Amino acid sequence: MNQELERWLADPSVRRLGVLVGGVVVLWTASRLARGWLSHHVANLDTRYRARKVVGFATYGAIFLFGTTLFSANLRQLTLALGVAGAGIAFALQEVIASVAGWAAVAFGGFYNVGDRVQVGGIRGDVIDIGVLRTTVMECGEWVRGDQYNGRIVRVANSFVFKEPVFNYSGDFPFLWDEVVVPVRYGSDPRLARELIERAVREVVGGYVSHATSAWEKMVRKYRIEDARIEPMVMLIANDNWLEFAARYVVDFKRRRTVKDEIFTKLLDSFEATAGRVSIPPRRRRRPPGPGLSPSAPRRPRALGPGGPRRLRLEGPLVERHDAGAPRPL
Repeated sequence: MNQELERWLADPSVRRLGVLVGGVVVLWTASRLARGWLSHHVANLDTRYRARKVVGFATYGAIFLFGTTLFSANLRQLTLALGVAGAGIAFALQEVIASVAGWAAVAFGGFYNVGDRVQVGGIRGDVIDIGVLRTTVMECGEWVRGDQYNGRIVRVANSFVFKEPVFNYSGDFPFLWDEVVVPVRYGSDPRLARELIERAVREVVGGYVSHATSAWEKMVRKYRIEDARIEPMVMLIANDNWLEFAARYVVDFKRRRTVKDEIFTKLLDSFEATAGRVSIPPRRRRRPPGPGLSPSAPRRPRALGPGGPRRLRLEGPLVERHDAGAPRPL
């Protein structure tokens, strides 16, 4: 038993394997210590994330080079074996290979970066990590109204970039155009209403205009795109029920709902201070159904006259007699 164990331990491949395991443990421990030090001493979130990613990839590269150096004598046989089995491996791992290719496309193609708000694979949220195989997203929406986190973390395979469109809410232009629609009662002062809405919008989002203008100028230089208006604007539409003012403005992609809350709060206070010169129309109430009727009950067809159309057999051909008008042959 002891001789077999000594002979097994004397095998060069076993010794190399033991050295490889020890080297992997040392490198992995050093990587964990380095990432822990970065977490405690680097305050900037973006710099800390990128530094941790560099340490992780450097660790994987060092492990690969260390293993290649140890087993360099057996690489020729390993290459031959992989060449024979390459077709089967490629077919079995096609999704993994596509995900790795998707990671390369994301990393070097500028699809999105960590911190961007995107819609990928039908999932909308903020990118919190980009791995070799999967992208991790903190989801927004679903049962939560507005662009706010719902607490669900979703991991999407990177291969989706070759199959579906990628919507980036904050890539080259970290702002969004948004609108608030304000109904105003007929009989109100439309000029005063427009002035109050413009004032409220400018007070809330006026600080974004200069930053959004410089970001849009970069977009115009980079892409073939028109020079759009960044300043807030108010448009009026008159419908059957009320005057409808639509205020259009640019806003930070993470503050859409907060900005709408601030705008409507200011508008309600402003309208109330006009002493009735500008007011919001009351909510329309649906008329309740009559006694014995259900709103979803089917309606009976309406007769054309007191007795409805009548068919009479006369001596001549069959005719249809209406209450108003002469008999008409069919």
